[in-house]
Amino acid sequence: MLAFHGQHAFALGSAIALYFTAETLASAKVVIMDRLPVPPLSSWGLTQFASFERIDPDGITYLDTCFLKPHQSRNEAIHFHELIHVIQWRVLGAERFLRSYADGLERFGYRDSPLEVMAYDAEARFVASTAGFDAEELVAENLACIA
Repeated sequence: MLAFHGQHAFALGSAIALYFTAETLASAKVVIMDRLPVPPLSSWGLTQFASFERIDPDGITYLDTCFLKPHQSRNEAIHFHELIHVIQWRVLGAERFLRSYADGLERFGYRDSPLEVMAYDAEARFVASTAGFDAEELVAENLACIA
């Protein structure tokens, strides 16, 4: 059984507001849960992704909804990382995002897949930055290079 702890939007007053548009922050949602939803890919015949099914992530994003574990609910770095995925979903569209994500998982594994590398690199830049940058433009530029 999945324990649901609530849903909220991103806080517009947080440091994250220096990196994303108000529209993105208002439309993206956060759901706090003990166990995050991971699709049963191998039962769909995609056995090459069985290792992805076994992960127990602290965060995962589908479309404009970020799922986080309770202990990560106040971690701005993981919120930032998952918002990068929200932008990737938006720019690529669902079909292209899923195709690109699956291709990256299959070819490089989770941590080295291009969409994850992009999110982790942007997260590291966020953590190290003292001034904001346009994370949405960064994602669009990066996607233009890999797509």
